[in-house]
Amino acid sequence: MRATLNRLRRRLARALLHRVVFGETGAPHSRIAPSTCIDGESGLQLADHVFIGQFNFIDATAGLVIEEGVQITNFVSIVTHSSHRSIRLLGRRYASVEGTPPGYVKAPIRIGAWSFIGPHSLIEAGSRIGRGVLVCAYSQVRGEVPDYAVVAGQPARIVGDVRERDAQLLKQYPELAAHYKELFE
Repeated sequence: MRATLNRLRRRLARALLHRVVFGETGAPHSRIAPSTCIDGESGLQLADHVFIGQFNFIDATAGLVIEEGVQITNFVSIVTHSSHRSIRLLGRRYASVEGTPPGYVKAPIRIGAWSFIGPHSLIEAGSRIGRGVLVCAYSQVRGEVPDYAVVAGQPARIVGDVRERDAQLLKQYPELAAHYKELFE
């Protein structure tokens, strides 16, 4: 009897607690998992057809633009501000400093259309990720990432170009070539 109750409890929890929610204002086909935490939601500009998976932390307090078709997997952190330098410089005085503390970092982030952010990645304040970028798992993105780049590592470095991999797929599915060209030109 106990095993049956546990199975039912797990099924109920999966059905209610970790379901992806469809439809945001202005983005009816976007999906955001309920376990994702969005801080500073008023600073978020979300395009349509975006997927944001489970257990992410998204800080939009300094502005965050997520363009169409972006996929953000699980356990990703996107932070538009950081006080780590300020706290080292000021110590306890950090809590009482007036104005912007020295060393405080606050800058908007932009993630280009049709990009993919792999699990356990960190996107730092001020980063600009181009169109069609693939951010590999466990990457730490800081600064500019050009269109179509594959980036990996901590800090993330360019390790490839998605168009090379896509060319192989387009050979298999030639009927998609016109659509692909339309998206990326």
